[in-house]
Amino acid sequence: MDRGSIFRVWVPLILGAWALAIVFAKGPGPHGPTRWAGLMIAVVGFAGVMISRYTLGKSFSVTAQARALVTRGIYSKIRNPIYISGEILLVGAAIMLWQPYLLVFFVIVIPVQVLRARKEARVLEEKFGDEYREYRRQTWF
Repeated sequence: MDRGSIFRVWVPLILGAWALAIVFAKGPGPHGPTRWAGLMIAVVGFAGVMISRYTLGKSFSVTAQARALVTRGIYSKIRNPIYISGEILLVGAAIMLWQPYLLVFFVIVIPVQVLRARKEARVLEEKFGDEYREYRRQTWF
Protein backbone atom coordinates (compact mmCIF):
# COMPACT_ATOMS: atom_id res chain seq x y z
CA MET A 1 0.00 0.00 0.00
CA ASP A 2 1.51 3.30 -1.06
CA ARG A 3 1.17 6.63 0.70
CA GLY A 4 -1.14 7.95 -2.03
CA SER A 5 -3.71 5.21 -1.50
CA ILE A 6 -3.71 5.93 2.22
CA PHE A 7 -4.75 9.53 1.59
CA ARG A 8 -6.98 8.76 -1.43
CA VAL A 9 -8.91 5.90 0.11
CA TRP A 10 -8.21 4.99 3.71
CA VAL A 11 -8.28 8.42 5.36
CA PRO A 12 -11.59 9.38 3.65
CA LEU A 13 -13.00 5.95 4.52
CA ILE A 14 -12.19 6.28 8.20
CA LEU A 15 -13.26 9.93 8.44
CA GLY A 16 -16.45 9.30 6.46
CA ALA A 17 -17.46 6.27 8.54
CA TRP A 18 -16.73 8.25 11.73
CA ALA A 19 -18.82 11.21 10.45
CA LEU A 20 -21.75 8.94 9.54
CA ALA A 21 -21.64 7.37 13.00
CA ILE A 22 -21.59 10.78 14.72
CA VAL A 23 -24.40 12.18 12.56
CA PHE A 24 -26.46 9.05 13.15
CA ALA A 25 -25.97 9.16 16.91
CA LYS A 26 -26.17 12.90 17.55
CA GLY A 27 -27.87 14.48 14.52
CA PRO A 28 -31.34 16.05 14.60
CA GLY A 29 -34.50 14.10 13.94
CA PRO A 30 -36.28 11.18 15.55
CA HIS A 31 -34.33 8.05 16.47
CA GLY A 32 -36.32 5.12 15.17
CA PRO A 33 -36.79 2.84 12.15
CA THR A 34 -36.71 5.72 9.66
CA ARG A 35 -33.34 6.84 10.97
CA TRP A 36 -31.99 3.30 10.58
CA ALA A 37 -33.38 3.11 7.03
CA GLY A 38 -31.71 6.42 6.20
CA LEU A 39 -28.44 5.17 7.66
CA MET A 40 -28.57 2.01 5.54
CA ILE A 41 -29.18 4.08 2.38
CA ALA A 42 -26.38 6.49 3.34
CA VAL A 43 -23.99 3.58 3.97
CA VAL A 44 -24.76 2.16 0.51
CA GLY A 45 -24.01 5.56 -1.03
CA PHE A 46 -20.85 6.00 1.03
CA ALA A 47 -19.65 2.51 0.11
CA GLY A 48 -20.25 3.29 -3.56
CA VAL A 49 -18.17 6.46 -3.31
CA MET A 50 -15.33 4.64 -1.56
CA ILE A 51 -15.33 1.66 -3.95
CA SER A 52 -15.33 4.07 -6.88
CA ARG A 53 -12.43 6.10 -5.48
CA TYR A 54 -10.46 2.91 -4.78
CA THR A 55 -11.12 1.63 -8.31
CA LEU A 56 -10.00 4.93 -9.86
CA GLY A 57 -6.74 4.83 -7.92
CA LYS A 58 -4.36 7.51 -9.14
CA SER A 59 -6.85 8.53 -11.83
CA PHE A 60 -9.08 10.17 -9.20
CA SER A 61 -9.24 13.96 -9.43
CA VAL A 62 -11.68 16.68 -8.51
CA THR A 63 -11.48 18.34 -11.93
CA ALA A 64 -12.00 16.62 -15.28
CA GLN A 65 -8.72 15.01 -16.31
CA ALA A 66 -7.92 12.13 -18.65
CA ARG A 67 -5.15 10.26 -16.85
CA ALA A 68 -6.45 6.80 -17.73
CA LEU A 69 -9.67 5.24 -18.98
CA VAL A 70 -10.82 3.13 -16.02
CA THR A 71 -13.28 0.45 -17.19
CA ARG A 72 -12.95 -2.21 -14.47
CA GLY A 73 -14.95 -2.87 -11.33
CA ILE A 74 -17.94 -0.61 -10.80
CA TYR A 75 -16.78 1.44 -13.80
CA SER A 76 -17.56 -1.52 -16.06
CA LYS A 77 -21.28 -0.83 -15.51
CA ILE A 78 -21.52 2.86 -14.55
CA ARG A 79 -19.40 5.71 -15.97
CA ASN A 80 -19.93 8.06 -13.02
CA PRO A 81 -20.48 5.94 -9.91
CA ILE A 82 -19.11 8.60 -7.54
CA TYR A 83 -21.82 11.05 -8.61
CA ILE A 84 -24.59 8.46 -8.33
CA SER A 85 -23.30 7.14 -5.00
CA GLY A 86 -23.01 10.67 -3.66
CA GLU A 87 -26.65 11.30 -4.50
CA ILE A 88 -27.65 8.07 -2.74
CA LEU A 89 -25.63 9.17 0.30
CA LEU A 90 -27.40 12.53 0.30
CA VAL A 91 -30.86 10.93 0.16
CA GLY A 92 -29.90 8.59 3.00
CA ALA A 93 -28.70 11.53 5.10
CA ALA A 94 -31.92 13.46 4.45
CA ILE A 95 -34.00 10.48 5.57
CA MET A 96 -31.74 9.69 8.52
CA LEU A 97 -31.83 13.27 9.81
CA TRP A 98 -35.46 13.85 8.85
CA GLN A 99 -34.46 17.06 7.06
CA PRO A 100 -36.56 17.60 3.91
CA TYR A 101 -34.44 20.61 2.84
CA LEU A 102 -31.64 18.14 2.09
CA LEU A 103 -33.89 16.60 -0.55
CA VAL A 104 -34.11 20.05 -2.17
CA PHE A 105 -30.32 20.09 -2.19
CA PHE A 106 -30.43 16.62 -3.80
CA VAL A 107 -32.62 17.98 -6.61
CA ILE A 108 -30.29 20.94 -7.13
CA VAL A 109 -27.17 18.76 -7.20
CA ILE A 110 -28.51 16.44 -9.94
CA PRO A 111 -28.11 18.93 -12.83
CA VAL A 112 -24.70 19.96 -11.47
CA GLN A 113 -23.57 16.33 -11.56
CA VAL A 114 -24.95 15.88 -15.08
CA LEU A 115 -22.98 18.92 -16.25
CA ARG A 116 -19.81 17.62 -14.57
CA ALA A 117 -20.32 14.20 -16.19
CA ARG A 118 -20.71 15.81 -19.62
CA LYS A 119 -17.53 17.82 -19.15
CA GLU A 120 -15.64 14.70 -18.10
CA ALA A 121 -17.05 12.84 -21.11
CA ARG A 122 -15.71 15.53 -23.46
CA VAL A 123 -12.26 15.38 -21.87
CA LEU A 124 -12.16 11.58 -22.02
CA GLU A 125 -13.47 11.47 -25.57
CA GLU A 126 -10.81 13.95 -26.71
CA LYS A 127 -8.04 11.80 -25.23
CA PHE A 128 -9.32 8.26 -25.79
CA GLY A 129 -11.56 8.72 -28.86
CA ASP A 130 -13.20 5.52 -30.12
CA GLU A 131 -12.15 3.55 -27.05
CA TYR A 132 -14.13 5.95 -24.84
CA ARG A 133 -17.11 6.06 -27.24
CA GLU A 134 -17.32 2.24 -27.15
CA TYR A 135 -17.07 2.26 -23.34
CA ARG A 136 -19.80 4.89 -23.21
CA ARG A 137 -22.11 2.73 -25.36
CA GLN A 138 -21.67 -0.20 -22.97
CA THR A 139 -22.26 1.66 -19.68
CA TRP A 140 -24.92 3.72 -17.94
CA PHE A 141 -24.54 7.41 -16.97
